[in-house]
Amino acid sequence: MSSLHSEQSLSVVPSVFPAGGDWMELIQRQIDCPPGLECLNRTDQLLIYEDFDSSDIIGGCKTRNTFTVRNNLGEKIYSVIEDSDFWKRNRHRRDRPLDMNIFDNYGKEAIRLHRPFRCDSCCFPCCLQKMKVSLASGTVVGYVKQKWSIYDHNFTIKNDSDDTVLRLRSSTDRDAVEFKVMSVDGNVQVGKIRKQWSGPCKEVLTPGDSFAVSFAMDLDVRMKAVVLGACILIDLMFYEPSANRRNLSIYFRLSYIRSVGSSKVIVFSETFSAAFHVILILI
Repeated sequence: MSSLHSEQSLSVVPSVFPAGGDWMELIQRQIDCPPGLECLNRTDQLLIYEDFDSSDIIGGCKTRNTFTVRNNLGEKIYSVIEDSDFWKRNRHRRDRPLDMNIFDNYGKEAIRLHRPFRCDSCCFPCCLQKMKVSLASGTVVGYVKQKWSIYDHNFTIKNDSDDTVLRLRSSTDRDAVEFKVMSVDGNVQVGKIRKQWSGPCKEVLTPGDSFAVSFAMDLDVRMKAVVLGACILIDLMFYEPSANRRNLSIYFRLSYIRSVGSSKVIVFSETFSAAFHVILILI
């Protein structure tokens, strides 16, 4: 069992979650909703921001990832804190095994994500990426599982019985910028996960990413939690530095051509080993 789960004092972290501020108004527990998921009942969009730790760049060591989750009104509804081993985090980087502990506005753990150590190669279809999504009590609500493919990036969203409920499909071949949340038959789009453009400096110089997640308002609240877990997994798989580039503090990550005002900023899609890089701005 991980160290964070074994320490009773960390089940509630009042110092990290002060009352008031920009947190969403407290919601009373609902009988028909799993504890901690009440705020997901009232939203059809999540904005997920990866917090930036300067020691990732200055020190060169990978720190624990943390995220802030907000609703479509900009209100903070969750804080996400990684629980992982220092050596595995810096040795395996984006392939590392970890837990993600998601705390609600009561300061209590609401959701727990577990990602085992898995292979990140299409040559090993038996060891593809997956993530288990559970309540704080340990009750499993669903899974995110990568589907084998050489060219594109597809996932299945499964319930606690391991039945496929939704599918995640990348918008184009080899594109990890946008994923469509589709019905089981693949004919109806019910949501979307999209990597948000954060500006050239933040995209190139920092590991902080942001995502927008949308889904149908009436989607089962448990599946909303699993889609949230899928977004975290996508960030780990495609927007974390790889193990063979663990000593780089400045890197180009998978990204895209994006218009910024009247300019176009081109960010290359591979990680380069040069100490200094150039952003090409086409006026």
